[in-house]
Amino acid sequence: MTNLFSNPNGFISFEQCLDWMQEKGRELFGEHFTVSEDDHELIFKLLVYFCKDKTNAEKLKISLNKGILLTGPVGCGKTSLITLFRLFLPQECRFGVKPCRDISFEFVQEGYSTILKYSTLAFVNERPRTHCFDDLGTENPLKFFGNDCNVMAEILLSRYDLFIHRRMITHITTNLTSNEIEVLYGTRVRSRMREMFNLIGFNKDVRDKRG
Repeated sequence: MTNLFSNPNGFISFEQCLDWMQEKGRELFGEHFTVSEDDHELIFKLLVYFCKDKTNAEKLKISLNKGILLTGPVGCGKTSLITLFRLFLPQECRFGVKPCRDISFEFVQEGYSTILKYSTLAFVNERPRTHCFDDLGTENPLKFFGNDCNVMAEILLSRYDLFIHRRMITHITTNLTSNEIEVLYGTRVRSRMREMFNLIGFNKDVRDKRG
């Protein structure tokens, strides 16, 4: 797990990455934050992905051309990890982390332009912008002027088309199972998500770290 990726000063080991995450995590989330040894394997996979380590990605069957679907029980640390990895990247490569509940509230205020905001309009200098949608499944069913709309389903379907044609990358965190995703968002969304994402998951028995 050493020499995972390089920077202008040379190689950085996996252990150095863990030390950085521990220090930055406490700065962001409080002194209670800790990087659990039980999560090292999952963290290593995320590091391989975000550092574009082609050799280890091939060994782990991780596609560097897809996004990350980070799954796990409530309180396992999904949002904290994805936030840390966002900061781990160079400034020009950082992505936004947006709670799905906040997007649903935006839809109530702004209507269908919200869907465009996170899909077809999500470009920077004509390059597709990466987004991470946090806690998929926590948003409420919504209506706009009396019309029902599954906002996240529409956003994901739009971003799928752009993933195919423009290589737009999307990341998601969720505590939903694949069957629950199909129930909430439909067969079309679940099918497309298989193509859009690398599935990386916490152990279902991991403890709630907020306790």
